Amino acid sequence: MEVMKYMKKKLILFSSLVVLSGCAAGSSQPSSNEDVKDQSWDSIKEKAEGETVSLYMWGGDDGINQYIDDWVKPQLLDAYGVRLERIPLDTNEILQKLETEKRAGQDDGTIDMIWMNGENFKRAKESDLLFGPFVEQLPNYNAYYDADSLDFKYDFGTETEGYEAPWGKVQFVFHYDSAKISEPPATLEELQQWTEDNPGKFTYPAAGDFTGDAFLRHVLYGTTSAETLFTEPFSMELADKESAGVWSYLKDIEPNLWRKGDTYPSSLTELDRLYSQGEVWMTMGYNEARGEVLVKDGVFPESTKSFVLEEPGSIGNTHFLSIPYNSPNKEAALTAIDLLLSPEAQLAKLEPDYWGENTPIDVSKLEEEDRQAFEAVDRGDTVLDQESLMDAFVPEIDAEYVPWLQEKWIDEVASQ
Repeated sequence: MEVMKYMKKKLILFSSLVVLSGCAAGSSQPSSNEDVKDQSWDSIKEKAEGETVSLYMWGGDDGINQYIDDWVKPQLLDAYGVRLERIPLDTNEILQKLETEKRAGQDDGTIDMIWMNGENFKRAKESDLLFGPFVEQLPNYNAYYDADSLDFKYDFGTETEGYEAPWGKVQFVFHYDSAKISEPPATLEELQQWTEDNPGKFTYPAAGDFTGDAFLRHVLYGTTSAETLFTEPFSMELADKESAGVWSYLKDIEPNLWRKGDTYPSSLTELDRLYSQGEVWMTMGYNEARGEVLVKDGVFPESTKSFVLEEPGSIGNTHFLSIPYNSPNKEAALTAIDLLLSPEAQLAKLEPDYWGENTPIDVSKLEEEDRQAFEAVDRGDTVLDQESLMDAFVPEIDAEYVPWLQEKWIDEVASQ
């Protein structure tokens, strides 16, 4: 509660300063890309005031939606005079809409901001669907983010080059029932031994599911000897050469999986159901904090804890905000993104009552009062401490490995 009072106080003070600065109403005509890039930040804020921006994003999580609707919207309006509309839509549909507008030569579009990463960013960037580079124009990015971080320079192997602003950060973790497992495995080899000692109590989602694909990438990380597999663009020749260990490992554990590997959960939702019913003793996911809500809602047992594999590590994923090439309100979009990257917004997002998601902010760049506020947040009993997460962190690899692993898994594992 004290943290939220502190944030509210800071934003009210900032809002007062904006009002005193005498910002004029925003322009009714969209600015060209070059005009926006040449503007000062004061000019951008001035043109943003009074405008409405649309944020197109996946809308399947109530906590995330609540964070946008209950915290971001009023703060953006109070601090900058900018209204925000949250448009729930899958990223693939968003890009299809942009591609249609591009083909039609529609330079005054309908989308101002997009939540995206991975193969969707690669597709958007290669199709010239994005405005930018813009991140170096953002005061909060320059003040609180490590611009040299590989997490921000690359998105699933694709260079971001300033066309995306880092919004959030998650890591892959395993959740387990501590009433049944006293010491979780720490390596892939220990996980294999655990499945032999506890047959039928572990499985993973089939390839094609987001979480299942992430598990396969961890096995790839842990069984290859080629470091270039993770530092260079996708190479079919190298991938085929270095992937024998992946399929060998998955075939070795298959007889000891749930239902002896004759079938796999089709989704993370199904795996979570098996875990909640005690059929398996572990589940997994690409968000180190997701277990908190599931325990609170009575879906997961209260004895749920989490762990990461020390070897090969825990793949971390940064997700971003982008601006379409034909956004009609680029100044307002920049202003909104800068707020979303602010310490106040990131701290609210970290709170379990909202999203509970980790921050891409470099906490060492914060003032002492802000740093203490971040450190004071209790993310819950199921969430590993920040040091453990960072020690295990490994970056994502080229997005082209995802469909390749999916196809090979069907040939090498599912159909055998």
